[in-house]
Order: sequence, then structure tokens, then C-alpha cells
Amino acid sequence: MLKKVENQLLENRWDSKVASGMSESELLLYRSNILGSDKRVTNYGGGNTSAKVTEIDPLTGQEVEVLWVKGSGGDIGSMKRDGFATLYMDKLNALKTLYRGVDFEDEMVGYLPHCTYNLNPRAASIDTPLHACVPRAHVDHVHADAIIAIAASKNSRELTKEIFGDRIGWLPWKRPGYELGLWLEKFCLENPDADGVVLESHGLFTWGNTAKECYDCTIEVINVATEWLAKRTADVKAFGGAKHESLSPADRRTVAARLMPAIRGFVSGNQHMVGHFNDTDAVLEFVDAKDMERLAALGTSCPDHFLRTKIRPLVLGFDPAKYNLDEVLQILPAQIAAYREDYAAYYERCKHDDSPELRDPNAVVYLIPGVGMITFAKDKATARISGEFYVNAINVMRGASAVSEYCGLAEQEAFDIEYWLLEEAKLQRMPKPKSLAGRVAMVTGGAGGIGAATAGRYLAEGACVMLADIDADNLAATEDLLSRSFGRDVIRTILMDVTDEAAVAQSFAETAVEFGGVDILVSNAGIASSASVEDTSLELWNRNMDILSTGYFLVSREAFKLMRVQDMGGSIIFVGSKNGLAASPNAAAYCTAKASEIHLARCLALEGAEAGIRVNVVNPDAVLKGSKIWEGEWLEQRASTYGTDKEGLEEMYRNRSMLKRSVLPEDIAEACYFFAAENSSKSTGNILNVDAGNVQAFTR
Repeated sequence: MLKKVENQLLENRWDSKVASGMSESELLLYRSNILGSDKRVTNYGGGNTSAKVTEIDPLTGQEVEVLWVKGSGGDIGSMKRDGFATLYMDKLNALKTLYRGVDFEDEMVGYLPHCTYNLNPRAASIDTPLHACVPRAHVDHVHADAIIAIAASKNSRELTKEIFGDRIGWLPWKRPGYELGLWLEKFCLENPDADGVVLESHGLFTWGNTAKECYDCTIEVINVATEWLAKRTADVKAFGGAKHESLSPADRRTVAARLMPAIRGFVSGNQHMVGHFNDTDAVLEFVDAKDMERLAALGTSCPDHFLRTKIRPLVLGFDPAKYNLDEVLQILPAQIAAYREDYAAYYERCKHDDSPELRDPNAVVYLIPGVGMITFAKDKATARISGEFYVNAINVMRGASAVSEYCGLAEQEAFDIEYWLLEEAKLQRMPKPKSLAGRVAMVTGGAGGIGAATAGRYLAEGACVMLADIDADNLAATEDLLSRSFGRDVIRTILMDVTDEAAVAQSFAETAVEFGGVDILVSNAGIASSASVEDTSLELWNRNMDILSTGYFLVSREAFKLMRVQDMGGSIIFVGSKNGLAASPNAAAYCTAKASEIHLARCLALEGAEAGIRVNVVNPDAVLKGSKIWEGEWLEQRASTYGTDKEGLEEMYRNRSMLKRSVLPEDIAEACYFFAAENSSKSTGNILNVDAGNVQAFTR
């Protein structure tokens, strides 16, 4: 038991050697980053830190006290120094004379820009007054699970006193804002020896005279709560004990792969949504528990949790013992409709005259007994983070329900946070979504030049991409390259042979689990061969047809199945070839297979139109750069056919074109982007040649 407790305790990560010589603002950043690096301290975007620093006023040259505090929308774990807002403390203190009372506290946010130091463009957050009013040099505000478990308990005040004595105080629930800042100031003045305060249903404030003292205090206070909870709950069955037994990992993913596209189709009415699946031990323990449905209905407590996860999750009626997946899918439309109606009723009960309009009424979090948790949001990172926040909520419910009675945030308070005009203003400041935001693409042949360039183009426009290829080494290298530019949330890879029916089906299932479904298929896997017809073996002929014709059929068939389940339309793009329209000497197998691709695309365009599934073809020619098919025999054979070498072949192709220009992978990627984007929403059954001009390949 002791070992278990020790494993839960936070490590003090302060390194005096690293911190040596840092300025106060640099120490604040260092403290913030190491606090935010452990999600048991606070989740992504949660919490804030500050320091009151002596600076030189750029106008007077005199020393002034400046509050450095995390700016609006930042994340303490990953922020840089420019993520802090900076404000004159004398001006912040002067705001007290303008405060008209709790009914007018929101107007105080409008005064914060007038307190800006040194023209800092970083917007101050609504938590700024809380840090300004605490009369301590360094302040941390975090949402540690162990602390919120206490804060969300029915008798949280008594528990806080039992655990911390007079060292840590307690304040009742109050929405963050100017009034809470004054409460904190009053507490500090009345309790000068206290090291912090627990905010009911919210989190923890701690402080210190130096950056290290503040950090040490935060870690120590969380560890005290963690150790106390661990010992008090050692013999308690979490959430009332188990009701269900989890499926195997493979079966859990199979269920998720079928549920996620169906859910995604229902929740993507206003914008395309991206899914995330979580079946970690903490999630499974909760979804399999006897008390899960009762606790889930109470909603979350901490405002940061609530803003990410909505008023409550949607629990799906899956029974892992019966494996009633077909039944769950059948009643899913009614369940989602009921959730929307319930959410709309909640809005009507709680709205004020000036409340923003009803937002998306769909659930964010979906709980499935025996399987795990699914979350949906406008992008992959947000979907993942929403799931992480609900895991925090699970941890809070586990602790609170074991030592007391868990209390979710009162409905009206929850609404006032969710539809807070200041939160609405923050949402309105968000940048406009990119053109492929929320879209999911699968790119076969993803490790090659065209595949990688197309993936990069889609990622740059906000899409998520599953790269599929048969070459493990190149696939890993491409993933690493793209991840460094776009982050790991939005890209996944899978080894796939397009001629293997089972492998193709599994690849689409994995895409569904990783992102929720698929909107775009770029069928790009390919080979090339060159031989006279007399020297073309049946094996060579079949290999071309298997990969370039049958392979395109197999991936398209799976894409159709998934797109029909989602009922959101979709775009399928074949990367064909000029050779599919214009015959080439000594390439009968290749040209014929490519011609088959083009006609298959025409057939699929006919079948997909009624479902909004568009199918188009991009025909490249002589894309030598980065192309795997232009390596080895194909290059040698084509160079031999035209009596030249590689450099001469590229020059020959360029001069052969009408525009006398080389065709690059990025050119093909641009055409693939056109057919994926809304700009081509009225185009299907088309062929777009990207060949620098070849009269033999004219389609008409």
C-alpha cells in the first residue's frame, strides 16, 4: 500500500542549476512549465501562474511593480515567455475604486487593457484579478485531481481542515472574477500565515515569497492531499465496484470502430467533428462500475473540466456480456436526439436575457461500458484534451465519492460558466477554421513523394491524415517529418498492402478509431513496370492489375462503406497517370491498369453521387522527384526506352511537355487538395491532368 501511495506522489522537478541566473519572469516561465508538464497538477490549458516583478517603466525610467500572469487561452505547460500578460500593479489596485459590486464584476475585465505594461499585446485572462489581489509575490492556481476531489466533496470545508489544518484555507464556490479576487485578498489578510486556499468545486491557490518557494508549496500541498486520499480509499471499492467486465483490447477497438463513424455522422451537422478513443485503465474502471451512470449524470465540478466536457456525458447502452452492438447502433439516433432535447431544455431553463444563442447541443463525451470513452470535437487535439479532462473528472469522482459524497456543479452555475459572455467573447476571438478543418483523409502510398506532399497539403489546411503504405521505413520517416511540422495529434500511419482485402478493411477500421471516420481518400499506391508485350510475363501483368486496379477498387469499396455510415458525403481522389489516357511504348501492363483506374473512378462517381460522395482523378506525368516508382528498374527501363539516363530523362520529359516545365509532387498535391476542398464541391467524375501539357492526354 505504501508503495502505491508513493507512486502517486508528484516529483519535485525544480532544478536549482537550471534556474540559476534566471530573471524573475524567466523563473515564472520555468515554474509554469514544470508545473504544467504533469497533468496530475493541472490539465492542458488549465490553471494559471503569476509573479509580481519589479520592472523599469519605459516612459518614466522609474521602477514599477508589474504583474506577470498567464494570458488568456494559454497553457502553462507549453507556453513561452510571450504567453504572459503584463500589467501595472498600481493601476490594477486602482481598479478597486471602480468596482460597483458583484452584479457588475464582468465589466472589470474591460478595464484590464488600460493596465497593460509596455504595450504587451497578450490579452489578460479573467483570472487576472485573482492573482492581482493576492498580496504575495508568487501565486499558483492549479486543478490537481486530488485537490478537486476534496473540493467537490459534500463536506469539502471539513475535509480541507482535517487534511491541512490552518495551513490551507477554504472558500465556498464562486465563479472566477473580480469578486473572487477580493475574497482571496480578504482571506490572505485575515490569515497571514496560510500557504494557500482550496476553492470549493474548483481548485487550489498557493503562494510564496520566491518562485521556488511557491512551486515547492504547490507540489507539497498536492502530495499531502494525494497521500491522505490514497490511505483513506485503500479499502474502498471505486465507484461501488464493478458491474461489467471489459472486452479484450482488440474487441474494444472493433466496437469503437463501428460506433465512431455512426456518432460522427450525427454530431457533424454544423461542422465536421473529429473523434478520440480512450480505453485506459482509469476510464475502463469507471465505465464498468455500478455507480457510473449515477455519477456521470451529476456532471463535472471544476469549471475547466466542465467547459471542455459539457453539462454531462452520453452513456451508451452497450452490454459487453451480451455484445449488443447492433442494438446500440439501432437506437443511437434516438439516444442522440434525446440528449439534444435535454440539452436544449437545460439551455431554456437557465438562459438569461443576454445569454449567447444555443450552441451545439450534441454530447462531447460518450461512455461505453466494457469499451471505454469516445470524445468528439472540432479538431483532434481538442477531442483528445476533452477526453483528458473527463479522465480528470473521473479521478475527482473516484476520490470524492470514496471519502464523502461527490457533488457536481449546480446546473445554473454550470450554465453561467458555459454561456458566460466573457467566454463567448473568447470564442469569438478564435481564428477562422481552415478549409479542411475537421476532415479526415486516408492517403495510400503515403510514404512516397506524391503521398507525402498531399498529406502535407491537407495537414496545412487543418485535416487529420492516416498515411498508409507498405514500406515501413519510409512510412516512419514520413510520419516523423510531417509530425515535426504539424504535431502528432493529426497524423497516424498504418502498414497496408492494398491488394490484401483484410488489411484494407482493418486500415479503415483503425482510421475510424483514431479519428472517428474518413472524409477523403487519396488512392495513390502504385508501381510501374516497363517491358515490351512479348517480355511482359503474366506475373508482371497481374502485379500491375492487382495494385493499380484491384487495389484501387478495394480501398474505394471500404471508403464507400464508411462514408455511407457517416452520411456526410466525401471525396475520393485517384492519382492516375497520363498513361491512362495516352499510350506509351513498352508499358502495356502499366498503361492498361491506369486506364482501368480511370474507368473505375467514372463508375464510382455514378454510384456515389446520390450519397454526396465525389470521385475524381488527378493524372500526373513524369513526377520524378521523391517518387518511389522512379527508383530502380522503372527508371532504368524508361531511360533505356528513350535512349538516355536519369538526368536526360527528366530533361526529355520537361521538353516534351507543352509548357516546358517539370511536374513536382507539390503540383499533384495541389490538385488533390482542389478535389478535397469545397471549391470543387460540384465536381465529380472529372479528370484533371497535371502534366505540363500533353496533347495526347487531352480528355476531349
